[in-house]
Amino acid sequence: MNNSNSTTYIADTICAIATAAGRGAIAVLRLSGNQSLCILKQIFEKRRGNNAHIKSHQLYLGTLFDNEKELDEVLVSYFKSPHSYTGEEVVEISCHGSEFIQQRILELLIEKGARMAKPGEFTLRAFLNGKIDLLQAEAVADLIASQSKTAHTMAIDQMRGGFSNKIKELRKQLLHLASLIELELDFSEENVEFADRSQMTTLLETIKIELFKLKTSFRLGNVLKKGIPVAIIGKPNVGKSTLLNSILNEEKALVSEIPGTTRDAIEDTIVIEGYSFRFIDTAGLRHSDNTIENMGIERTYEKIKQANIILYVCDISDVNSESMEQVLNEFKTYIRNNDKTFLLVANKIDRLEEIPAHLKEILELETVFVSAKRHENIHLLAETLVNAVKNKNFNGDILVNNSRHFEAISQALSALGQVEKGFENNIPTDLMALYHLGAITGEVTSDEILNSIFSKFCIGK
Repeated sequence: MNNSNSTTYIADTICAIATAAGRGAIAVLRLSGNQSLCILKQIFEKRRGNNAHIKSHQLYLGTLFDNEKELDEVLVSYFKSPHSYTGEEVVEISCHGSEFIQQRILELLIEKGARMAKPGEFTLRAFLNGKIDLLQAEAVADLIASQSKTAHTMAIDQMRGGFSNKIKELRKQLLHLASLIELELDFSEENVEFADRSQMTTLLETIKIELFKLKTSFRLGNVLKKGIPVAIIGKPNVGKSTLLNSILNEEKALVSEIPGTTRDAIEDTIVIEGYSFRFIDTAGLRHSDNTIENMGIERTYEKIKQANIILYVCDISDVNSESMEQVLNEFKTYIRNNDKTFLLVANKIDRLEEIPAHLKEILELETVFVSAKRHENIHLLAETLVNAVKNKNFNGDILVNNSRHFEAISQALSALGQVEKGFENNIPTDLMALYHLGAITGEVTSDEILNSIFSKFCIGK
């Protein structure tokens, strides 16, 4: 379904409470549809002048009436079509935050001819009316859900159309490629060559490179959006749980002198300098005869695979060349992995008067010296974590952070692979990549996809 000819959703006027549920100083209700202003005038009276002169993009102070009784003093704004969020006639009512007032206004709007909006229906109408594309619509939901500076930045960039423009440019190049292929096919039997085959191959390769960059950016984009997973690992009783509590500044994990206390992963999230870190305290790594503890250790190795940052915690008093060589050998796969950051956290420095010079020679990995128990140098660990992310950050590049977009880009790349094979074997192929890229922005879509996307929105947005 193309959004340019869709009228299924826009025949009536919808209303909803746009602010979060609960009591607050004010609340906002929204109306969208052809009857929005008409419905408002049935229950609203301006403080000055009459309702006949309500102009677009102005605020009006006045009273809402429940039949003939005053219900609330409100501020009303009106946005004339097409200069509104949805592209339709839109009214917003700012009332006092009483739950009774909010619900009664909603009832009055419905009594006067509106209906309750479905989740995401205001943004859906904005998409159907061509105010935003599907990428920008999904960015609205991401913006509302953003819990960190990086998630917010990605959502804002996507709303401004940076990603959309990139996809549109790639589709434009694909359309040019498709026209060259079509031209060659039309005249292939007459032995007339209208397109330089090397030019077509070069264009195809250029598009593939750009799509591959977008595809590979998904790992970082998804992590920055949902929180950077940080696995806290090490042997039993080195202070992993104490370290987690110290970082979070709360007693999240149970701390005990008994080895093997932590048998399942404990997770919590904290934002540091705009980056969301998802810390995972894991079971201590050792050989055990306890079945339950061994299950926890197996899960630890799973969390290590999933983590972007690994904090290997050790008791500084137990550090020696042999123990460090064992760490280097056991985790060399992760230490050498460019997608992961492996940091050594030398804990319990409170037990030493000073850090021996020879220790720094033994510790070949980047090391932070802390006392989790006394909260010493936790700020240095936080700085190290932030720097690790900044070193791998996107530097303004477009990041894919939505699994639907990732899947569409992957399918487009696969389709281009088929085109490339067709070139090599002189076999004509359909340019399905155009369809897959169009599905990202909504130039080609279906009711099923739209329902899946917008059903996840909150009501009122």
